[in-house]
Amino acid sequence: MATTLPETSSGTLAEPPAAAARLRGPAWSAQIALTLSTAILLDLCFPLAGPMRPWRGAIAFVALVPLLLAVLRERAAIQRRYLSRSFLVGYLGGIAWYVINSYWIYRTMHIYAGVPAAGAAGILVLYSLVLGLYFGLFAWILAVFRRRFGLVPALCLAPIAWPAVELLAYHLTRVPWDQLGYAQVDNFWLTRIAPWAGTYGIAAVLVTGNALFASAFLLSQQHRVPHTSRAPFAQSVAIKLLATAILFCGILQVGSWMQPAPQPTSATALLLQVNLGTTNVPRTQNNTWLADMTRFSAASHTACTPYYPGVYGLTHHKVIPNCANAPAHPTMIVWPEAPSPFVDEDPSFRADMGQLARSEDAGVIAGDIAQQYFLRNGKPASATYNSASVFAPNGQHIGRYDKIHLVPFGEYVPYRRLFFWASALVDQIGDFTHGWRRVVFREHGHIYGIFICYESIFSNEVRLFAKNGAQVFVNISDDAWYGDTSAPWQHLNMARMRAIENHRWLLLDTNNGLTCVIDPDGRVTQSIPRHIFGGLAARYGFESGTTFYTGHGDFFAFACSAFTLLALASAAFRRKSA
Repeated sequence: MATTLPETSSGTLAEPPAAAARLRGPAWSAQIALTLSTAILLDLCFPLAGPMRPWRGAIAFVALVPLLLAVLRERAAIQRRYLSRSFLVGYLGGIAWYVINSYWIYRTMHIYAGVPAAGAAGILVLYSLVLGLYFGLFAWILAVFRRRFGLVPALCLAPIAWPAVELLAYHLTRVPWDQLGYAQVDNFWLTRIAPWAGTYGIAAVLVTGNALFASAFLLSQQHRVPHTSRAPFAQSVAIKLLATAILFCGILQVGSWMQPAPQPTSATALLLQVNLGTTNVPRTQNNTWLADMTRFSAASHTACTPYYPGVYGLTHHKVIPNCANAPAHPTMIVWPEAPSPFVDEDPSFRADMGQLARSEDAGVIAGDIAQQYFLRNGKPASATYNSASVFAPNGQHIGRYDKIHLVPFGEYVPYRRLFFWASALVDQIGDFTHGWRRVVFREHGHIYGIFICYESIFSNEVRLFAKNGAQVFVNISDDAWYGDTSAPWQHLNMARMRAIENHRWLLLDTNNGLTCVIDPDGRVTQSIPRHIFGGLAARYGFESGTTFYTGHGDFFAFACSAFTLLALASAAFRRKSA
């Protein structure tokens, strides 16, 4: 006589007592091992200490599978305190991921900010403890859905919940470093999503692939449970799902080897890589000021230089151009953010930069410090800005851009009363006031949008430069603080995604590398080695079109957030109704 098995509240078939007893065995150590596996796999999807080979992006299609198995498998779901355990499992994985991915924080704080080793390690751990909460939230959301609606609905929600959680991290803690979608910056097919949905759309596709693989593994467990009448059916479905996952991810990953047609160029900029150290030079040292100005100016009078046709480190052959066919002068000269003694209001600085602009008939963008003096409550006060001054080809100073998004604990101390102990951290770099306006500048009939350093990681802010009319992006940066870690390469890939989202050329000019040109498809077309003093004659073009992402920003991510909130509300309502 056949035995009919009842269904559990999670929508799965209840196992016989003996099988259920086996499933209730210790699962905690396995869950920890799985979530740590996700942290390690995720790290392999991003640069480690140099440029990343495109094939490694394929790991992103399976990196979350261990975490999904740890949270959604039946052995976990029947444990006591399932929801809190799921949050903790995700949280531990998130902490591990951020410690591994952002290990460079320790080096930056210890070597360059002068923080003792224990304090630098503590900052890294604190950073990871905070940002790891988002992984815990993602796991908790899936667990809620698993308990209320079953396994399949939870897996279907995963590609929607992940962008929602990433968007929350963007706006709440304001450190959207290495979001999942950046793992596919070299994938021409998947990055076609970015001009519509940003990195969040790419992440949704990646999590879909992970969910397909996870569902195949989870269903394959059904045939191992004895006396389960649906086991053969479950095994058949699992095989089909596995084949679908392999086909789905395999086809999409082919985009990493696609080479789109080159984008046309029409202008040349001289990007100067000054290769200074990481200690701010006192502005009173006139000898240093004169030495830097003389050396920098001398290296800015060329529109033809050798370069590497791609990312230096992945491309090993140098191109020596025929300078007889090169333009006589660059149309733009860019000096990076660097610890130089240049001050925007200094008459000597303005005079020399004006002379440089006139001699080359070129616009000039130069990283410097700006100061503003005013009265506050009747007493003299001042504000210091991390800025980029802009000069027209006729030598006139036409304005400056003041960095809006400052680096917390690097350029200012947030919540200073709470973090009073951290005030000393900014001594090495400066204590800045943030800017207020996203201004754009017109040079030779074209409009430039300038942003500084890690502002390039804020997708919803960079797009506003294009929305304001910028036809090309200029990102000046000082990545020397990161040393030879993964951070400069991670930073590069995030800048590349800004070019893709807005379909703009991006000129990335850095203090010590990675100075390069990025086309509207996100490809590095020219670069020079790190840790050298030199210039890059960068060929680029102008784009005036507006992508959906430029016009509407994170619409897709907000839609995912709304759906996730509605799903959670539905789960809560179902619980009350039950």
